[in-house]
Amino acid sequence: MKGIFVIIDGMGDLPNKLLEDKTPLEVAETLNMDFLATRGEMGIFYPVKPGFVPESDESILSIFDNGVSFGNRGQLEAIGEGVSLTRGDLALRANFATIDSIKSGNILDRRTGRTLTEKEIEILSKDLNKIQLSCKFEFIPTILHQALLVLRGGFSENVLGNDSTYFQGKAQSVTQIKSIVSLDEEENSQYTANLLNEFVKKAHNVLENHWVNEERKKKGLMPANYILVRCPGIEKPKVKQYKKWMSFSYFPLEKGFSSISGMEVFSFDYPKLDNLDSYSNIWDGLKKACKFAEKTIKKNHKKFDYAYIHFNEPDLAGHDNKPIEKKMMIEYIDKTFFKFLRKFCPPKSMKVVVSANHSTPCKLKNHSSDPVPVLFFNGSIPREKKFNEKEARKGILGRMVGSEMLKKVGFI
Repeated sequence: MKGIFVIIDGMGDLPNKLLEDKTPLEVAETLNMDFLATRGEMGIFYPVKPGFVPESDESILSIFDNGVSFGNRGQLEAIGEGVSLTRGDLALRANFATIDSIKSGNILDRRTGRTLTEKEIEILSKDLNKIQLSCKFEFIPTILHQALLVLRGGFSENVLGNDSTYFQGKAQSVTQIKSIVSLDEEENSQYTANLLNEFVKKAHNVLENHWVNEERKKKGLMPANYILVRCPGIEKPKVKQYKKWMSFSYFPLEKGFSSISGMEVFSFDYPKLDNLDSYSNIWDGLKKACKFAEKTIKKNHKKFDYAYIHFNEPDLAGHDNKPIEKKMMIEYIDKTFFKFLRKFCPPKSMKVVVSANHSTPCKLKNHSSDPVPVLFFNGSIPREKKFNEKEARKGILGRMVGSEMLKKVGFI
């Protein structure tokens, strides 16, 4: 193997008062990533371009030199979950969410507090699939609070979902429910928007007084009484092929992108939530991911030229404004996976790139347009360095945009 590319999802951040005006990466104890930094170079890059706030699909497409393709996340996640799609099927990313009421329209939590158990999701999804629409559809739970909505038939992807947190490079706080709207005047686009609005309305009717949610409210938990949808797609993106790459990924988006890029995907079954301790569940997922990533590299490094490794959990802490948890997750990845990598990688023959797909500042609870730090371990003469946003800005790799980064370090 010539190189390993590690993405720590949402790792980039901004100074935080809870961390004495430093970022989680700045205060984290990362002895192993720092070791790689002392024998390499650093810089920063904008996952898409300066001033652009990316959705995760936009950033990963850009990083692997595919330009920016809007609205394909639904397709990528469906592919990642092995959902069979035919031309014209519309796939959207969906979230279980909590609102106070249809009349007030306040979104209380876009992820239902991350406390939906596997059993609850299974029951609610089964009943959502009983909704009557004028087309065939599937509501498919995927991971954590996430799901897919697939409309079968000939639909338009030129609609804006009711969860428009990120749209064409801009971010906004979505606090009120809104209708799905057509982005053009075509009859099919309007029909698609109307059908999606019908589903969302009927879904709320199913969920609002569902016995699962009644039980949750008795326990003081947020009810999963609303569905948010975004990133509609009817065509899978045309992407560059990376057939000499392996991918270790376990969220639907990254699995789908890796698959259509020609990479061989290695994954595992993410732990299911069976109690109310969502972060205990997320920690279990991270621990399992680090262990499985190490095992995957050991077993397959002779079969591929490059590896793409993606860890998702720090991004979740960023969205939940948990800077201390994010710091601890970065430290855990360092003391497990990077401890292994530090010993495993021959400094003169195997390169390592470490970065993020975007910044997810805790205080914003959203992605931002801020650049992310990048570390390139190439076995150079040791010089004292610490890997973080502040120090990376001084690095000799300089500033790059997403499509330039892997080219500059010779990975593509």
